Amino acid sequence: MDTPKSNHQRRSSSPFLMSQTLWSSTEKTCRSGLTRSNDEKGVNVKVVLRCRPPNEDEMQVKGPLVISCDELKQEVTATLNTTTKQINKTFLFDKVCGPSSQQKDFYDQSVSPLVNEALEGYTCTIFAYGQTGTGKTYTMEGEAIKEKVLSDSFFISPPLKCNHHFDRGGKILVAQLVSYLIFHLVGESSIPHLNEEFHKNAGVIPRAVQEIFDILESQKAEYTMKVAYIEIYNEEITDLLSLDEESKPIDEKQRKPLALMEDGKGAVFIRGLEEVTVSTADEIYKILEKGSANKHTAETLLNKQSNRSHSIFSITLHVKECTHEGLELIKCGKLNLVDLAGSENILRSGAKEGRAREAGEINKSLLTLGRVINALVDHSGHVPYRDSKLTRFLRDSLGGKTKTCIIATVSPSIQCLEETLSTLEYANRAKQIKNRPEVNQKLTKSALIKDLYVEMDCLKQELHAMREKNGIYIPQDRYLSEEAAHKAIVGKLKFTELDLESKNKKLIELQDLYDNQRQLTADSTEQLERTQRELKKAEQAFNDLEAQNRRAKEMIQEKDSLVSDVIKSEKEMTDKALELRDEVENAESEISSLFAKIEKGNSREERNRILVQSFRSKLTQQLEILKRKTAISVTKQEQQLNVILEDTQSFLATKRRATDELKVQLQKLKDKYNSDIQNLAVPAQDLHENSQLAFSKVNSEISKHSSAFTDLVGKISADVNAILNGLQGNIRELEVKINAFVRQEQQYQTRRYHEIQITSEVLLNFFKTLNTYISKLRLMDEKSQTINNQQLCTLEEKFEELAASEERQLIEKVAELILASSTKKKRLVQTAVNDLRECSNIKTRNLNAEFSDIQGCANSAYEEWTNYIESTESHHIEDSTRLEFWKSSLAGNIDCCLTKSEGIEDGWRNAQESLHSQETRTINSIDCIVKSAMESNGKIGTQFSSTVTSILEETAISKRNLLFVMESLLKLDHDECEKICSSIQPCVEDMKQMKDRHSSEVSEIAENAGKVLTDEYKVDEPSSSTLRRKRVNVPSRESIENLRTPFLEESLKSFQGNGIANRASRNVNATKGG
Repeated sequence: MDTPKSNHQRRSSSPFLMSQTLWSSTEKTCRSGLTRSNDEKGVNVKVVLRCRPPNEDEMQVKGPLVISCDELKQEVTATLNTTTKQINKTFLFDKVCGPSSQQKDFYDQSVSPLVNEALEGYTCTIFAYGQTGTGKTYTMEGEAIKEKVLSDSFFISPPLKCNHHFDRGGKILVAQLVSYLIFHLVGESSIPHLNEEFHKNAGVIPRAVQEIFDILESQKAEYTMKVAYIEIYNEEITDLLSLDEESKPIDEKQRKPLALMEDGKGAVFIRGLEEVTVSTADEIYKILEKGSANKHTAETLLNKQSNRSHSIFSITLHVKECTHEGLELIKCGKLNLVDLAGSENILRSGAKEGRAREAGEINKSLLTLGRVINALVDHSGHVPYRDSKLTRFLRDSLGGKTKTCIIATVSPSIQCLEETLSTLEYANRAKQIKNRPEVNQKLTKSALIKDLYVEMDCLKQELHAMREKNGIYIPQDRYLSEEAAHKAIVGKLKFTELDLESKNKKLIELQDLYDNQRQLTADSTEQLERTQRELKKAEQAFNDLEAQNRRAKEMIQEKDSLVSDVIKSEKEMTDKALELRDEVENAESEISSLFAKIEKGNSREERNRILVQSFRSKLTQQLEILKRKTAISVTKQEQQLNVILEDTQSFLATKRRATDELKVQLQKLKDKYNSDIQNLAVPAQDLHENSQLAFSKVNSEISKHSSAFTDLVGKISADVNAILNGLQGNIRELEVKINAFVRQEQQYQTRRYHEIQITSEVLLNFFKTLNTYISKLRLMDEKSQTINNQQLCTLEEKFEELAASEERQLIEKVAELILASSTKKKRLVQTAVNDLRECSNIKTRNLNAEFSDIQGCANSAYEEWTNYIESTESHHIEDSTRLEFWKSSLAGNIDCCLTKSEGIEDGWRNAQESLHSQETRTINSIDCIVKSAMESNGKIGTQFSSTVTSILEETAISKRNLLFVMESLLKLDHDECEKICSSIQPCVEDMKQMKDRHSSEVSEIAENAGKVLTDEYKVDEPSSSTLRRKRVNVPSRESIENLRTPFLEESLKSFQGNGIANRASRNVNATKGG
């Protein structure tokens, strides 16, 4: 039989290169570390709660059970209802096992999955936590580990189980290593194992070992397995497998504690730890029994055999597998089974002296474990792993790359309620820890062999050092390397202290940053106050706009007053016309007798026929001359309108080019600004001077434009006045001829009639020309607003037409100013542009209103004149036998024509004055804009340095906003022009119809005149009943002049005077009422 020394155990006083590290964040058992597994990233620690049944003492006391387990809902409820204390808490865990749960069921449901993960190449940790006497050791180890089904017959051992003895232990180490190497290369598939069956009380460790062997044998895999067993007692680490039962010292002080060290990568390992290579589960059971016998245990009031230390049982697996390419790899897996010492209340456990110190150390290490769990759950920057050797071991299992399962054991008795609640809260916190499990990297066979050879060389050096007996039991170079590592650790500690100092400095910097943030907050508050002040300014501007609105309403009231004056004048004119009609009716009987006398004038019949024929020929000649003159006038008007149209198109083309050049210049200026932003300080002053010069040029150009516009309106007014003067002269000449015709009898009456027809045609042609000219003006305005990409008003367009080059320079300066402005400047400039546009739109609307007034006046005059012609024709047909009645009626209508023509002249004069006043208001508005712009330039100069950093973004936004506003205004102007065009087109069609109707009516007049003078004319016969000439009550010119509508200025002054008087009276009344 084998002696204990031949149990194929191997001990080393130096760190193993491959298999020595028990707990390491880099897993030196796998040589090259770990590779990340994406599907296992961020896995919570699994927590299983197990409640033991009440023991005999608790049953004798017959105390209430305060813990209830719901295995279906995986909940544990702690309930206590007394007069002094009430508790009702529920905890949820991954798995809950009640008092009736069996060892096998518990293992299959909670631990078996983790064992399979270890076989897949993961590092897994299972540890039990709970109060003393709650069943931790029972859960981990159990009772009656196994019952053999087969006898202990001899069976073949694997190559590593060498049964030969060698002196001094040196040769046996070499033989073990050679056997270990052959075992890895050949495998152990032919080695038989015991078919064993567990006792029902067997714990987690024996069941896990047996399951590992069963799985590996069922897979017929080639593998090796090594185990290690240590305990942590009073913060000292002891190897439980290095002590022989035969030579177990009586004095515990003779035990040599192992040193806990870290390598350069921060991995924790134990120097001198012994690992045993095993090939059967039976060997592991023996090792487990041996280690359990060496553990520190003692009897307390709570437990007859209480563990006084933390024990850790580690199983390391190396399984060979082949890839599809035929490459042989070694898969590394590790299973750590931890049985923690139970926390206990010293008063209740009855611990004294040494046992009390043991309990204190146990509670201290468990308290450190609790602080580590709290730090991990709270994501603290510092986790106190180094405060205890237990937490240093568990570092990779808590928040590291290991799959971890915590078994929390509790007692249902009321005597242990406080410790039970503490355990439940501890377990509830622990399940929130997230690990990042990774599969251990696989090794190749050559790398494993290389590690084994290195380990053999290391062992040979240690053996040589032992034979020399020079007091150093490790090679000199190894000792020096370990001392260097120790110094490195000291240096690392100093580096940590320096890092702490740097973090303190960072904390101070963060404090400074916080102070700066508070300062920024104060600045933001100040900015808010400035914004509120600007809001008040905006409210003031809104009040100014309300005042402007009131003034506009007053202007509307003034216009209403003017309209009422016109209506009053027209009413008086109608009354005078009715009086004139009464006079004409009184003269009707006299004219009848006169026509009777004319019919009896047979003596003059022959001469009258000759005169009628002569009159007819002359009338035809005059009508032809009138038609030619009308055609020539129309041709001239068309030529003039074509010239105006060509000038307009040229202006629009120039405007389009100027607009394109403006856009290109804006883009160039934007690009140039990005490169010259640092040099804008000096050009800012130049920009201010140039802006003043440019605004001066704007004033001069606007004055020029005003004069040009005034000349244009004056020219139009002169043409209209010339036509009206000619009309009045013709009317007066016609009146003289009518008087001569009365004296010369029938010849002059007929001649007067044709002259009236000629005058009617001239007036109709005048109205047609006037309407055509108005239509052309509106068409020109429509085309100008349609093509104009800058969306400026009519005033701005004419200004650009007169001074295109100066305007482009001004716009370039304005563009540069916009690019260099701040948010406040942008608002000021935008406000100025909007005011200019609004003023221009107002002018356009006023001009359209004036055009509409002119059009209405012309249409009204045309309608009245048409009525007059119809009335004249009816009178001519009816009074063809009554010449005197026709003469009187014609004289009255001529007077009405004179009145109307004078009214038209006054209307044109008023329109001219209105345009002139509108022009003056526009110039004043532009002067205000220029002044405000110059004032804003002065403010811009002082704000320039503080707004440079925000110019680029604001410039782009301003450009987009400006283009958007321009495009929207263009669309509005285009829509308005289309509406105007649609309203003018019917007027043009009416004018064409009037021309055709006028031609047909003139022909009809000539035909009727010939018919009357040749067929129906009768010779006057003298009689004694001829009436003498009576005086006709014709209204005087002064009385007709008094019927005119008062001038606009006089009406406005009168209205304003009345308004001032009314307001004064209201103020007086309000004062009296107050």
